[in-house]
Amino acid sequence: MTVRCPTCKAPVVWKDHPYRPFCSERCRLADLGRWFREDYRLPAEEDESGDAPDPELFQ
Repeated sequence: MTVRCPTCKAPVVWKDHPYRPFCSERCRLADLGRWFREDYRLPAEEDESGDAPDPELFQ
């Protein structure tokens, strides 16, 4: 199976590829850098209850 690298869109053979789904370590690290810079974000819902978290949960 062939897929496209999410970073540069180059074709990548999926089976036994060491950097899959990326084509190279360079593209893999570029994507990781985007996560560190918070270019990618996961949506979250705000807690509207107004309740503070239980401090005992964090011990």
